[in-house]
Parts: sequence; structure tokens; C-alpha cells
Amino acid sequence: MNADRSPSAPEVSVVVPVYNEHASLARILQRVQASPENQEIIVIDDGSRDGTQEWLRGLVALRESGAAWAPVLGDGRLALENLRILFQGENRGKGAALRRAFREARGEIVIIQDADLEYDPRDYPVLLEPIRRGQADVVYGTRFAPGARPMRTWGQFLGNRIVTLFSNRLTGLALSDVWVGYKVFRREVLQALPLREDRFGFEIEVTARVARGGWRVTEVPISYRARSRAEGKKITWRDAVWGLWCVFRYNLGR
Repeated sequence: MNADRSPSAPEVSVVVPVYNEHASLARILQRVQASPENQEIIVIDDGSRDGTQEWLRGLVALRESGAAWAPVLGDGRLALENLRILFQGENRGKGAALRRAFREARGEIVIIQDADLEYDPRDYPVLLEPIRRGQADVVYGTRFAPGARPMRTWGQFLGNRIVTLFSNRLTGLALSDVWVGYKVFRREVLQALPLREDRFGFEIEVTARVARGGWRVTEVPISYRARSRAEGKKITWRDAVWGLWCVFRYNLGR
């Protein structure tokens, strides 16, 4: 870790891209804040139309009024001090939202946290440990720990396996889960990557560019609760096809 880091700057920036997650956003933010990390939380709304954007603007207004807490979920509450909220003018995709948030991050380590409830912030210590110990520059979670059932359908499982296989062949990495949402980076890694994918192709592009840059990558097992399409799952088979195209595009091209 950088000994010159300002005492007021967080160690960790948790980046939360959001699109139409009104049903789960308050709960996931509470879970993130319950983690013991010295963190800032950067929420970036990607043009939501389900009430998410209005709820977030309400949090901004509360903070500007001087409030320290926002009431959520009955008797629960959400701290406003370490919460930074950004808005995209229109829906541009996860990759575009992440690029914007990465530019705003002040922490030495950046964690991507999806706004649904599939990933558990209680896994942060496991995800952060390889970087804190100086053993890695980038950490991926893996949903394929022994005994795990990470996908709801064989189609999802097979698509992930095919894209991961081709990605590994071309990057030289030995990942088991290239599509995983939990990815953690030293901030300087992100600053060095010329990312451009706007949607879910980000997952493949960032992997290719990390490998090409020679950054040290490791995987750690995480817990995972898959959700269904009815519950708001957004990635589709079209994203898997585009992801496979991105494997070749970013490993064999520019």
C-alpha cells in the first residue's frame, strides 16, 4: 500500500453501477457499509427508469440538506458521508458506467459491486487480501468453488465456460470465471488500461488488457446467489456472443 495516501482518503473504492435496481439497491448498499473496510462507495446510475434514479436523487438532496443518515427499509438507515452518487445522462451500459466511476475513484483499491443481491460484500476481506499482501494487482472472484451451483441454467453455465476457455487460451491466464462480477484492482492498473467497451463486453476487454499489461492476476472463491430473469437478470445469450467476439477482438487486435 502507498504510505503517502492522505489520511482522509479511503483505502477502498466500492464502485456500484446501477440500472433499474430499485428493489435491491438499498439492501446492497447497507451490506457494503456493514463491511469493515475504510471505503468510499461510488454509485453510478445508468439511466434507470424504475424509480432508482429518483431514490438516489433523494439521497443527494438529504446530504445537501446536512443530513448524515437516510432512513431505509423500515427501521434501517444508510450513512451518507461515504456515499458518492453519479448519474449518466442516458443508459449506456455497465462498461460505460464503470469507466466514469473509475475516473472518480480515490481509493488505492477498487472493487466492482453489482447492485443486485447476487454477490455478498462479506467476501471483501477474501477479495482484498492478495492485493494487501502484495501478491496480486488484480483479483477475480470465482463462482466455481467446490460444491457451488453458480448458474441457474445450462445455457448460462455453458456460455460462461466457452468464453472463459477461449479467453484463457489467448490471454495465457488460468481463470475459471471470466464473467464474474467481483473484480478488484489496484487503482493504478485501471488508470493504465484504455478501456472502451460500453456494455457487458467490459468483462472480456478488461481481462485481455490486464493480461497484455502483464499485471499479476489471481482468483479467490466467493459466495454467489444467482437470480432469474424474472428477478431482474440482465445478461443474455447475445452478451455471451458479443463476449466471445470481444475475446478475439481484444486479444488479437487492439
